[in-house]
Amino acid sequence: MTATPTPAIPDPAQLRVVAEDVARQAGTPLTRVFRGEISIGYKTDLHDPVTVHDKRTEAVIRDHLLARVPASVIVGEEAGRTGDGPVNWFVDPIDGTANFAAGLAFWCVSIGAVVDGRIVAGAVFDPVADTMFSADTDGAWLNGEPLECPVARDESRAALITGYPVQRDFRLEGRDAALAGLGDLVSAFSTLRRPGSAALSLCHVAAGWVDAAAGFGVNAWDVTAAILILERAGGSYTPLTLGLRPDGTPAHHCPAYVAKGRGADFPTLDRVAAGIDARRRAVAATPAL
Repeated sequence: MTATPTPAIPDPAQLRVVAEDVARQAGTPLTRVFRGEISIGYKTDLHDPVTVHDKRTEAVIRDHLLARVPASVIVGEEAGRTGDGPVNWFVDPIDGTANFAAGLAFWCVSIGAVVDGRIVAGAVFDPVADTMFSADTDGAWLNGEPLECPVARDESRAALITGYPVQRDFRLEGRDAALAGLGDLVSAFSTLRRPGSAALSLCHVAAGWVDAAAGFGVNAWDVTAAILILERAGGSYTPLTLGLRPDGTPAHHCPAYVAKGRGADFPTLDRVAAGIDARRRAVAATPAL
């Protein structure tokens, strides 16, 4: 009996091109419905919206990826895990759904490829700005041109993107502790913004449009592609487990992060993030009543 040959795995550069092509194919049509009449549903609560376009776009991405790279597993925000093969694609069809639904132009399509537990390629496409961030194991690119993260500014002159705190953080850490951490960041940084897309925030750090980003409630589909883009551009990504994952868990599976531009030294951000991580570890270690 003849054995079925194992499909060849495309190299990282080929996977990057696939991610770019599929992100653009899926994202460009969304500009035609953006700021139109959008029906909004909710997942866990009113802070977690979803639209029919999230689900439709993920289906489009899944079909295109499986057509281009059949030996693939698609891990999506909306439909979960489908397919079989050595290439794992982590897909967020609209990262920043709340912005998309509200008409705020800070959302993107994110597609990252993982092989043998290692992020090897990814693309983050901002359809409104027609901006494509991408990376493979050899480098990062912005609209096809090499992307290099500039040296970050001093903390007092730097810009920080963070969504912290949200209602979940109040519930897990206490409102006073969470707001105290936010206050320290507001005081330490020249600019603090809450734009609402982890993937696009990380890419903005990679491009030097902001100096740092921090998130404390992310999933693998939010950050997989953008982690590689940031690191290949020369920035740094520090994962935090919050006690929800074992220490040493791959970065894209950790629920929190601190991202910085090249050579950044942000002591206040490091201290606040460490405090959040410690408080959340304590919560995770407390037995449920």
